[in-house]
Amino acid sequence: MFKIVTLTEKCLIPNREFIEDKEVAITTAVSKEPDLPVKVKIKPTYLILGSGSVGFAVAKELKEIGKDLVIVDKDTQKVETLREEAYEAFVGDISDPKILDQINTKNLTAILILSSDVEANKTALRNIKKTISHDIYTVVRASDAINKQEMESMGADLSIMPSRVVATSLARSLERAESVRRGTRLSQWLKDTVGRKLAIVVHDNPDPDAIASAVALKEIAAHMDVEATIFYHGEIGHQENKAFVNLLGIDLQRMEKNSISEFDHIALVDCSVPGSNNMLPLNSHVGIVIDHHPTGEIEIDADYIDVRPNVGATCTILTKYLQELNINIGNNLATALLYGIRTDTQDFKRNTDPADLSAASFLYPLADHEILEQLERPSMSIETLDILGEAIKNRQVIGSYLLTNVGSVRDRDALPQAADYLLNLEGISTSIVFGVSEDNIFISGRSNDIRVNLGEVMKRAFGEDAGGHATAAAGQIPLGVFSASKDRQTLLRLVNEAVVKKFLGVVGVEESNE
Repeated sequence: MFKIVTLTEKCLIPNREFIEDKEVAITTAVSKEPDLPVKVKIKPTYLILGSGSVGFAVAKELKEIGKDLVIVDKDTQKVETLREEAYEAFVGDISDPKILDQINTKNLTAILILSSDVEANKTALRNIKKTISHDIYTVVRASDAINKQEMESMGADLSIMPSRVVATSLARSLERAESVRRGTRLSQWLKDTVGRKLAIVVHDNPDPDAIASAVALKEIAAHMDVEATIFYHGEIGHQENKAFVNLLGIDLQRMEKNSISEFDHIALVDCSVPGSNNMLPLNSHVGIVIDHHPTGEIEIDADYIDVRPNVGATCTILTKYLQELNINIGNNLATALLYGIRTDTQDFKRNTDPADLSAASFLYPLADHEILEQLERPSMSIETLDILGEAIKNRQVIGSYLLTNVGSVRDRDALPQAADYLLNLEGISTSIVFGVSEDNIFISGRSNDIRVNLGEVMKRAFGEDAGGHATAAAGQIPLGVFSASKDRQTLLRLVNEAVVKKFLGVVGVEESNE
């Protein structure tokens, strides 16, 4: 073995010898003259400037994954300790530009400037940018947001604040622990119901997010030896939704053709309250609730509740359960879940959380992309085209709000399509589209106005059967007294006046401002 020399050490080494180790190479001949400093040329893959708590933690992680690295620190005692722990290290001031003369920078992957002295870090970064001609990834430690921004303006590829990194890491660890706990609790609930029948109920006129989530819960139940059946009420009217169910061969049962009382337990998926946008009796006892829609002040009564308003799709929540419980996700299920996430987040442009992206990334290689392509290009029905035409023709614009009555509807799924389309009109921040069936008024809304929480506005305007997210919401109102009108045109006029007045009243806009 040989003695590792520092930049400041003086030593006697016979004639022109080369000293070499697998981690360090001295490429400059040692002087014959005594008492002269030995010039060391080091070629690491990673260079860490500053070996405080942050620098040492990073060095330890890099070493554990087999990376070559060299550490520079001005504290002689620290350097000696690092060497004793088999790290390549030498003494030096990180703000000294001559430090880089000792490094073979052509072999560098990255330079990490991690000392607690922010001014020294700035100087080191400045020296690196002046001295090294080729591009090297640079990471710099900052003390606050202003300092971080300054570092990035100086050319740092990444500027970090340790306190924020720790907070982020802790939050992720807590989220992971919570996810594991949820998976354990759900599986335990299902294990306790082995041998009994579970009814999985989705909201009326279910969309791909609700349907795919129900299929995933059914798969989890089957894994726990629990027999489950999926129930819905209303219509699967949207052409994409019909294609979704048919192409993936999803088995759904109509509630009105079955008796829920024959089942031992009930699970609500993509909805959370019995009787609200579903056909369950109001006081039904529910075993499981899994949903991503905000519930406001409504208190949910169930054995097991998992409501996460921050995520963009209930499919994301069910994907996490499948991962936590280590359940194999088949081709069709992965396709259904991925499509559910994409549709409910509008391809990750609406109400999207990192969890949605993570779930989609996990599902992507498992999905059938030929089926996905077919789902994305369904034919448009004549009724959908007619409703879109009526929505454009009958629009009322009051400030940045657009409201339109499309008249009689059979396919309520055409309403959100029209609302999405109209939101693209210049000057429009919120679009409300509504129409009338035999028994109900259906309403769909979209908004990109950060001042408006559309879900709360709809709930306040139209009651408990309305709600949703800040940017997308829907509702239905029984026709009630309006149904007494025998003249259809009179009925539509009364509905129009009532819906427009209620909505504008809640948002605080006078109709006369049109």
